[in-house]
Amino acid sequence: MQRRNFITLLGGATLSKLAGPLPLNAQQSARSVIGFLSSTSKDGAAPYIAGLGRGLAEVGYAEGRNLEIEFRWADDQIDRLPGLAADLVQRKVSVIVASAIRASLAAKAATSTIPVVFATANDPVQFGLVASLNRPGGNLTGVSYLSAELGEKRMQLLHELAPAASAIAVMVNPTNANAERNVRNVETAAHGIGLRTYLLTASTEKDYESAFARSAGPPADALLVLNDPLFFDQRSQITALAARFAVPVMYATRDYAEAGGLISYGANLTDAYRQVGVYVGRILKGEKPADLPVLLPTKFELVINLKTAKALGLVVPASLLAHADEVIE
Repeated sequence: MQRRNFITLLGGATLSKLAGPLPLNAQQSARSVIGFLSSTSKDGAAPYIAGLGRGLAEVGYAEGRNLEIEFRWADDQIDRLPGLAADLVQRKVSVIVASAIRASLAAKAATSTIPVVFATANDPVQFGLVASLNRPGGNLTGVSYLSAELGEKRMQLLHELAPAASAIAVMVNPTNANAERNVRNVETAAHGIGLRTYLLTASTEKDYESAFARSAGPPADALLVLNDPLFFDQRSQITALAARFAVPVMYATRDYAEAGGLISYGANLTDAYRQVGVYVGRILKGEKPADLPVLLPTKFELVINLKTAKALGLVVPASLLAHADEVIE
């Protein structure tokens, strides 16, 4: 693998300095409890949890030492989120970490007093999570990686990698809160460069195979998988289907490329959750969510899986390789 350093997120405040280890008796008496609320399953969330742990460590917290984490997983069943959020509130956790927009909205509805730190691909102002990015104003703040705005760039990159494709299938979860906006952005981008688009909907795992079968031949020549927690949670199945049906596919984050996907463009989610961890630690030390600006990406990373490209018979243009943040060989 070839790696290039980059900065993924920028906030309005400087990270706190690393705190020294607490004495054992202090650890036992001052252990904080935070909640982690997710619409996905535990199995797909390893990058999130790793990033969260790194961020917490930066400000002196470690699970099992001076911190406990209560995890609540909806296992892709969105209707479970309100009950899970209410359970964390009843548990009287000090902070709730909300993963993705549905969990963030459930946490907001469940409490107006417990601090909530979210990570979402959506615009938190548009969805009513905060009053503004710079001054959230309530008990919520966090990280927004604004995936919908990247539809045009993803479509252009896919076209550059698979120039023979004149029609692009777009796979979307119709239950996603941002589905309409995501689809509109990529369709506008595709039509702007002379490409046709075909919409494929998938809201459960059983929908994936039929979606890939339809994208593997006429009328579509390639596929763009839109950002969605459900898809992310089941990325191994999705990239395996892409290989089976020999479809060139563009994804939203590096995690797909690392799982065997062809190409991805987006924010680094592990680093986004690192920033969430930093914010959680700062809140535990007394800062208020209302005073912590929502963090936004300053750079997005392009990852190309060269092994997958070769298996598909694609020659990756030198221009793409030159701009890639990582090439998986």
